[in-house]
Amino acid sequence: MDATRSDPRRWWALSAMCLAVFLVAVDGTVLALATPSIVEDLQPTASQVLWIGDIYSFVLAGLLITMGNLGDRFGRKFLLLVGGTLFALISIPAAYSTSAEMLILCRALLGVAGATLMPSTLALMRSTFTDDTERSFAIGVWSAMGAAGAAAGPLFGGALLQHFWWGAVFLVNVPIMALVLIIGLPTLRESRDPNPGSLDLLSVALSMGGILGVVYAVKELAIRGVEAQYLLTGVIGAVLLTWFVMRQRRLEHPLVDVR
Repeated sequence: MDATRSDPRRWWALSAMCLAVFLVAVDGTVLALATPSIVEDLQPTASQVLWIGDIYSFVLAGLLITMGNLGDRFGRKFLLLVGGTLFALISIPAAYSTSAEMLILCRALLGVAGATLMPSTLALMRSTFTDDTERSFAIGVWSAMGAAGAAAGPLFGGALLQHFWWGAVFLVNVPIMALVLIIGLPTLRESRDPNPGSLDLLSVALSMGGILGVVYAVKELAIRGVEAQYLLTGVIGAVLLTWFVMRQRRLEHPLVDVR
């Protein structure tokens, strides 16, 4: 019998990975109902309000590919644990932010932490579940938890705001992510690419610039309607992503294998 398949810890590992991706997704939408309280308390400008809401998702999206590659190099379990630790620690100053600038910085750093751990959760499925049927089921649960987290964010935030101040939507991250670390540390199996090659910095820049450009353009076009500056941003992002894909096809050790 496959030793991995017979190991009951794999289901505990799945619960840690799913809880992590759920929380990362929740933080993308949890401020929907907290914004009025934040505006009243921190007195941000209109532009700062937008950045408080958006910068987390922008940074998260922009760094996913790069952080996934770093997990291949340094260990996927290692990056998940590092990202989870940072996510919990940064949530504390975010909850007690005394200015809009401080909250924007904390939200950006939470995006970095989320991007650090999120790719590893999916990559670890392969080493945790060697049986194809079990792996497909695990990935399905993982995907559902991510979607559920995004949908539950406003409900989660609203429930907390009924009893606590707006900082509670960040502070609650600490015990939940601590639970992820407690479960994940003994149950997750470390895995990495034994021959990752050198890190191509141009590919890193192209992936970040392309993804950020497209995500920003789509978000602004959806809110403001068709405007030339946002269309141009989207086109530039698409060009950078096309260049990124073409470059990956030529590299011996690509950031993402698209061949």
